[in-house]
Amino acid sequence: MSHRAANLPQLLGEGRRWFEDALFASMEAAGEQPVTTAQASVFAMLDAEGTTVSELARRIGVTRQTVHQAVHGLIDMGLLEQVPDPGSARRRLIRTTPEGRRVHERAQTVIAVIESVLAERIGRSGVDAVRRALAADWGEPPLVAAP
Repeated sequence: MSHRAANLPQLLGEGRRWFEDALFASMEAAGEQPVTTAQASVFAMLDAEGTTVSELARRIGVTRQTVHQAVHGLIDMGLLEQVPDPGSARRRLIRTTPEGRRVHERAQTVIAVIESVLAERIGRSGVDAVRRALAADWGEPPLVAAP
């Protein structure tokens, strides 16, 4: 991580990119198909029983079109599928295929190894402190008066 960032949101973004760069490079080196950040975000937000494109877009904070593109790329790769929503004839759910579950589980294992490397570099207590701070209930985003 370069530490060029001047504020906390920038530092959080750099930290996420550090993990993504390590994950994507490690997965590709292991022979897995390359994915984009948007595609990885879709995987992170999927429910086990499936999730609609609209709900994925809301969770990720992007447009439905952006999610639609990422989903169709993952469908083309054989990692996701579309199935009818049993609760609504008009909706379709996006869910992982068996291959998608395999890749996702492998990615989770790689993330754990990357976290171990980070703990070796900055100390386990530092990693644990970051985890506690990010997992804490921050409450609703505040509305503050701009100075």
